Amino acid sequence: MYGDRFGGYGQEAPVKVGERYTVKIESLGKGGDGIAKIKGFVIFVPNTQVGDEVEIVINSVKRKFAFASVIE
Repeated sequence: MYGDRFGGYGQEAPVKVGERYTVKIESLGKGGDGIAKIKGFVIFVPNTQVGDEVEIVINSVKRKFAFASVIE
């Protein structure tokens, strides 16, 4: 169910569009977006820095990752 040998999640991501979470930014992606993880699932969060603890809302969910924005 969760994960395969390539690190993907198949059809079942642990997050859904519209859900809100409090996350800690663990690293930065190539484009400079912050990266957080929820149950090992990668979430890209623009305009954040490593170490930031932010409340986010999920905007888009793909097969192996999701995009979120910080709730102001």
